[in-house]
Amino acid sequence: MRAAVYHGPRDVRVEDVPEPELDASTDAVVRVTHTAVCGSDLWFYRGDSDREPGSTVGHEPMGIVEAVGDDVRSVEPGDRVLAPFKISCGSCEFCRKGLHTSCVDGDGWGGDNGGAQGEKVRCPHADGTLVRVPDRYADDEDALRSLLPLTDVMGTGHHAAVSAGVEEGADCVVVGDGAVGLCGVLAARRLGAERIVAVGHHEDRLELAAEFGATDVVAARGEEAVERVRQVTNGGANHVLECVGASSSMETAVEVCRPGGTVGYVGVPHGLDGGLDLFSFFGDNVTLRGGVAPVRAYAEELMADVLQGTLDPAPVFTKTVDLENVAEGYRAMDEREAIKVLVEV
Repeated sequence: MRAAVYHGPRDVRVEDVPEPELDASTDAVVRVTHTAVCGSDLWFYRGDSDREPGSTVGHEPMGIVEAVGDDVRSVEPGDRVLAPFKISCGSCEFCRKGLHTSCVDGDGWGGDNGGAQGEKVRCPHADGTLVRVPDRYADDEDALRSLLPLTDVMGTGHHAAVSAGVEEGADCVVVGDGAVGLCGVLAARRLGAERIVAVGHHEDRLELAAEFGATDVVAARGEEAVERVRQVTNGGANHVLECVGASSSMETAVEVCRPGGTVGYVGVPHGLDGGLDLFSFFGDNVTLRGGVAPVRAYAEELMADVLQGTLDPAPVFTKTVDLENVAEGYRAMDEREAIKVLVEV
C-alpha cells in the first residue's frame, strides 16, 4: 500500500509499505479515506523532535472497516469509523475514568499498524478505540469533513476548555490561534462562555476565531498581549486555555489568569528547557490542569453536536491534498500557508 514515510527533516515521501493485517482477535483493519496533517507533525518535520527515519507517519484516521478479529463486537466490515490519535483498550482503570491516553495497553499509530497518513491501518483494541459514524452520514462528505477534527484537534480544544473549568456565562481567554486554539474557541462557546478572548499572531486566523465565537481578538505578543487582554477583561479571566505549549504561551496564560483561576493546558510542552516557573501560579493560587487530551472520552458527545449542526470545526481545514501530495500539505503548514491540511486518500 501507499503511505507517507519520514526520511528526515522536511523530507516526507509517499512510498510502498507493507499492508497491515489482523494480528489479534481484538484488531480491525481500516481502509483510510480521510486523514490530516497535525501541528504536532511539524515537530519531527522540522527536526525539533526525534523520529526514526523510515517510519510511517500520521495519527488522525477516518475510513471504512475492512476486516475485524473474532472478538470485535462494536464494528463490522463496511462500517464508517474514525479513530483518536491514541489507541486505547477501553476497559482498564484509566480508560474507565476517561483517561484513555493513559491506557495501560495503549499505543500510537505507526510501526506495524501503519501510519494514519496511508491507505490502511490496523487498529489494535478496535472496540476501545474506533468510533462508529451513523450509517446515514457514512457517505456525507460535509459531515465527514466536520467529524474528522474529532480525531485530535476538536477533542483537544475541548479538553482545554473542560480543564480550564469553562462554564455557562464565563469569561475565558484562549492563547493560541492554531487549529487547537481555534477549536478551543468553539469548545468554550459550546460550554456557554459569555466572553471569549482569542490571542494569536495571525490576523486571518483570528478572523476565523471571531467566526467561531470569539467576542474579542488580540493580535499581539508578550507583555503587549497581556496588557491588552487585561484591558479587555478588566484584569484577566478565571478560565484560560493554553493551546500552544511554548514557554511564552504558558507565561501569557498565567499572566492573564485572575487570582484563583484555572489554566487548562493542552499544548504539548516544547522549548521549556529552563523549566516552568511555578511562582506565578503559586503566588496567585492559579490552578494548572490538563495534559494530553483523552479525545476518545469526548468523541460521542462532540459527534452528536456535529451531526445535529450545532458544532462545525471543518473550517480549520484551509487546504486539501491527496495522499500522493501529502508533502505539499506539510510544506503549507510549515510555512503557515494553511491552518490545518485535510488529506483525501
